[in-house]
Amino acid sequence: MKATIERATLLKGLSHVQSVVERRNTIPILSNVLIEATANGTLKLMATDLDLQIVESIQAQVDTPGATTLSAHTLFDIARKLPEGSQVSLQAADGKMLIQAGRARFNLSTLPRDDFPVIAEGDLPTTFELPAATLIQIIDKTRFAISTEETRYYLNGIFFHVSDDPQPVLKAAATDGHRLARVTVPRPDGAEKMPDIIVPRKCIGELRKLLDEVDGSVDISLSASKIRFGLGTAILTSKLIDGTFPDYSRVIPTANDKLLKIDPRSFEDGVDRVATIATEKTRAVKMALDKDKITLSVTSPENGTAAEEVPGDFAGEGFDIGFNARYLLDILQQVDSDLVELHLADAAAPTLIRENDKSPALYVLMPMRV
Repeated sequence: MKATIERATLLKGLSHVQSVVERRNTIPILSNVLIEATANGTLKLMATDLDLQIVESIQAQVDTPGATTLSAHTLFDIARKLPEGSQVSLQAADGKMLIQAGRARFNLSTLPRDDFPVIAEGDLPTTFELPAATLIQIIDKTRFAISTEETRYYLNGIFFHVSDDPQPVLKAAATDGHRLARVTVPRPDGAEKMPDIIVPRKCIGELRKLLDEVDGSVDISLSASKIRFGLGTAILTSKLIDGTFPDYSRVIPTANDKLLKIDPRSFEDGVDRVATIATEKTRAVKMALDKDKITLSVTSPENGTAAEEVPGDFAGEGFDIGFNARYLLDILQQVDSDLVELHLADAAAPTLIRENDKSPALYVLMPMRV
């Protein structure tokens, strides 16, 4: 194999694929990136961790087609340190790859491409397109609520499903048992018979990075066990989480009759300020609700107390409720409008948080004892 490629093009392609590769691998070939040079002037870069696979196609001058694999992180570090604007020559033969750019030469060990595992996609019967901006909105407004608890593996991703209430919609939800985030968007054409799927956290992270460089739409193909995203020059394929996502609709309150309307920025700043003295043991922020204000307070046995009043419009009998400060801030950071609604029932019931009843995103937060 012999090919020449511009450093910036190589670096960009490698930056997309190398992040899939785990730093520690018991199987040596999984530390490698597969490089395949084709006669039509394309260099294909591929990396996998057996659950997630990414293929990036970049333009190159190919003198001799061929394929080999070598350490992904080493190649990425080399490309990063090569002189800007240089042409990089890649030549592979006899278990080695010679990399030349300017006066720099590297001779790296390779492993044969035949040993490189490829995820068998099988049949992907459901196919549809989603605008990249919609997919970014879905991920950004839900992924903070993905559980990191490995024992509840079925919560370690975003749950996608379609429903007909009253219009056909696609819903995406994530929860860790303490908070829930859900985004509802119009159902795309082709998604009617889509199975319920859970897309793993790592796939969501890699997908989000790639979406920043996509204009237009993303091609999505899926079955009950695999999903593939077509993102311009990159194709991301992932296994789905094999588990049943809980019926989250049961925890979304519908009868919370006490409504608090508040400016999300002043609310967020107030919570952030009083939470400065909170410790691991006292993560709770107490909210004392009055007609035209809320008093936020934190009491920490080690540090003392903090309090701040924030103006707000509250309808109902005043009462006190406590929330985990970090969880509350995570939700408030997703709110883009100048007003946020908190639908409350009492100090022990879940609270519904949303911008308004037309907003695509809604959040549910469980209270804490204070």
